[in-house]
Amino acid sequence: MNTSSVVLAQPRGFCAGVRRAIGIVERALDLHGAPVYVRKEIVHNHHIVSELQRRGAVFVDSEEEVPEGAVCVFSAHGVSPGVRSAAADRQLDVIDATCPLVSKVHQEAVRFARDGRTILLVGHEGHEEVEGVLGEAPDRIIVIETEDDVRRLGLPDDTPVAVLTQTTLSFDETERVVEALRARFTDLITPGDDICYASQNRQNAVKDLARDNDLVLIVGSHNSSNSLRMVEVARDHGAAAHLVPDEEHLDLAWLKDVSSVGVSAGASAPEILVIGLVARLAELGFDQIGFQRGAAEDVVFSMPGRLADPVTGRIPSTPLAGEIAPAPGGKR
Repeated sequence: MNTSSVVLAQPRGFCAGVRRAIGIVERALDLHGAPVYVRKEIVHNHHIVSELQRRGAVFVDSEEEVPEGAVCVFSAHGVSPGVRSAAADRQLDVIDATCPLVSKVHQEAVRFARDGRTILLVGHEGHEEVEGVLGEAPDRIIVIETEDDVRRLGLPDDTPVAVLTQTTLSFDETERVVEALRARFTDLITPGDDICYASQNRQNAVKDLARDNDLVLIVGSHNSSNSLRMVEVARDHGAAAHLVPDEEHLDLAWLKDVSSVGVSAGASAPEILVIGLVARLAELGFDQIGFQRGAAEDVVFSMPGRLADPVTGRIPSTPLAGEIAPAPGGKR
């Protein structure tokens, strides 16, 4: 390892669902003009929200705040049927930016509820994604987060249950919870792995960063679940690790006695913030830049058909999820 070096994770930053969601807001602004209302933050990153606000997006906490008949984008985290119904009552022109992987969890919740199963949703109480899924069958879904929650469940062990998970969780931590459920319940089914490919890939890359570097920095906002999980994963694998919303939040005390820094970014963090952090580290003497070998990502989610060009009928595409710009001075 070079003295005073930085290693950039691969993959890092935007996933396909985030690129699609941001692209939907940008396209809606192009087609409809400002303002375009967005229910909640389109993705959990303050830089992205600020940039879209500058272009004319208006972020609101509730569909009730949107003027009747106005364009309203639902965020990537998904919404409950109750929100959809309220939006319809207000005759909102809804554009749905829900990540397709989140939509899959919604569909599974509906199916298991229809089958009469109790649904155990592993996730963080109050998170927008969890609230949306919970709304699909509130009388049949119980939100749990830890192995202790499994022990506290007031259900007979032979209860027919199904397990779903929030898409942005720590894979290792979630697996421990699921194993505890398997050990307890005799009639348990799960449709497969709900944690999204991007979260898994970024967590795997962070494990390698933690093994090979003195310090791991994760670029992401404090309300970004997947970014926070990446910090936890790095710490669980032996590295000092911190969340860095941007280069202004870099604490120089973290660099004391550090010769190598691993840098990654949550799935909602833009590459420009990584570039800014790497540039700041270079100013501080960490000017040897290396790139990790990691999983390639080529997943692309298509935009809604209603955003097609009115003249050509073409639906705009979004960049590949694995497309990563090299940082200034970086070497491949």
